[in-house]
Amino acid sequence: MPFDQATRNRLQRFVTDARRVLEEEFTRQLQNDFGLDPNSGTVAALASLGHLNDAQHETARILRDTLAHYIASGDMNATQGLARIVREQAFTVLNRLAALRMAEARGLLMESVGGGLQSKGFQLYARLADTGLGETGDAYRVYLFSVFDELAQDLPVLFDRYSPQGRLFPREAALLHVLDLINAPDIAPLWREDETIGWIYQYFNSTQERRAMREASQAPRNSRELAVRNQFFTPRYVVEFLVDNTLGRLWFNATGGQTVLRERCPYLLVKPDETPQAAAKLRDPRTLKLLDPACGSMHFGLYAFDLLTEIYREAWAWDQQHGPGSLDTLPSPPGSGAGGEGFKPLCHTYADEAAFLRDVPRLIIEHNLYGVDIDPRAAQIASLALWLRAQRAWHDAEVKAKERPPIGRGHVVAAIAPPAERELREQLAAQLDHLDAELFQKTLQLLKNLPELGLLLPIERELPQLIRHVYGEHGPMFREADQEQWRKAEARLRAALSEFAHAAYATYQGRLFAQDALEGLRLIDLAGQAYDVVVMNPPFGAPATVSKTYLAQTYPRSKNDLLAVFVERGLQLLRPGGRLGAITSRTGFFLSSFQRWREQVVLGMATPEVMADLGHGVMDEAMVEAAAYVLEKRR
Repeated sequence: MPFDQATRNRLQRFVTDARRVLEEEFTRQLQNDFGLDPNSGTVAALASLGHLNDAQHETARILRDTLAHYIASGDMNATQGLARIVREQAFTVLNRLAALRMAEARGLLMESVGGGLQSKGFQLYARLADTGLGETGDAYRVYLFSVFDELAQDLPVLFDRYSPQGRLFPREAALLHVLDLINAPDIAPLWREDETIGWIYQYFNSTQERRAMREASQAPRNSRELAVRNQFFTPRYVVEFLVDNTLGRLWFNATGGQTVLRERCPYLLVKPDETPQAAAKLRDPRTLKLLDPACGSMHFGLYAFDLLTEIYREAWAWDQQHGPGSLDTLPSPPGSGAGGEGFKPLCHTYADEAAFLRDVPRLIIEHNLYGVDIDPRAAQIASLALWLRAQRAWHDAEVKAKERPPIGRGHVVAAIAPPAERELREQLAAQLDHLDAELFQKTLQLLKNLPELGLLLPIERELPQLIRHVYGEHGPMFREADQEQWRKAEARLRAALSEFAHAAYATYQGRLFAQDALEGLRLIDLAGQAYDVVVMNPPFGAPATVSKTYLAQTYPRSKNDLLAVFVERGLQLLRPGGRLGAITSRTGFFLSSFQRWREQVVLGMATPEVMADLGHGVMDEAMVEAAAYVLEKRR
């Protein structure tokens, strides 16, 4: 069904009401059960919580470790840290319940929340468990936890009950209230739509909250304000327009126009008789990389999933027709940590077409789709969206659950602050070789502005100097020796951080420290890739105050607006001949202050291929005249 204004209004009311119920519930739990007051920032001593059982006492300790980890970053006090805990716990519970409801609507899960306590899955579970689980409300909570634990095997970023964002759960009255909201008849059809989870992400932050931020400061004051003030969901037709004319066009050109995408892509702008010169070799689709550097709920990736499915089908047919070696496994640049050089021909990898097609949803998530966002909640919601899309693909193809290949960790990364706890840094450094310890400390320093910059931090250009400083010179450029040194050192750091997180002496805060450091390493890997397609709805306007000077020095041609900086950075991350698609404010194409950007970036680094001047009212609540356009990076 279309997400018209009336539909969006209904969903917005649901999200607003559900957030209020959950935040009020978790505020009461912190105050009454765990000795933490979000209103005053008061933190009671653990020893004073004698009313808690062992499990609750462990949760109280973990909440304090989480708060200490947040405060250590230096940009929030105890009151703000506790407000963040309440907000993140509410967001996670809402996403979990919404995910179950969406899975039910797709036939992926026996009814578990759609009927509340009368849900068929719970009724069956209760009959099997008999009375061993206590009262009905307690039994239902245990049942939902068992569903979460099962799904956590595929999607730990959302369903892991032991993650810092998932420690709390609403008591029976609040849970039933939220379920009543989820199961309201007026939003029942929305649970079948892929876009629903993206709109939930946008509406979790209210219009009033965004307005208050803008009234308080003209420019965002921190990474959270930058994320919240720029959360504008991209309409489906704009997503299709940009992906059709980037990913779709690249494949159209490579096949000489002999592709189903000619008819499949409604906005692909080609002449009726257009037949470009076909490539001598088609690209192995496992080497195609699409990046959204401000990914939100990964809306571009969801539609790209559909096109990639067709691309994989056509690549299989090509491979069968022309034999092994007929697909180009274009290697990634040295040091990227991934690439086509390790791929066997498709016909040598799979027994038959059925086996190949069964694996395609996994291949798309593990090899093709990349996303970064400065909002940690985006990584959660985007991973969920892609997982649901893969499950729907298998369901539509009638692939039974036990025959579905497990999906490894994808490439959606949160650009979060590097861990700031000095004592923990020193503890880890003491376990490393002195050169590795120096590299670790300096890498964390390099990432210090990551929450405000995300991929605008050109980490891959900073690493050569850092590697040479620590390990010695290898030549005038970032050559194989530098990159091999980084690969080996990174592997050692990953191993040390994983061991540090799981060591018997590790506190929960130590585990959070290690997890944040590992996320930083993931982003470094992602920045080292070369992409075929970059698509985005980037932030626009002024950057966060703390990053303004850095961006002006790093991107002098584009410094006057974030949209211009994102376009320049997107072009830097593309392979020659790659395509960038963006929806931004149209002002960059006529204001005199953008002249240098137009001449040296839009026309200097690229060739404009497609533009649609869309005007007002395109992005929900964004008071901006928009343009959608595609640039091809010069060869």
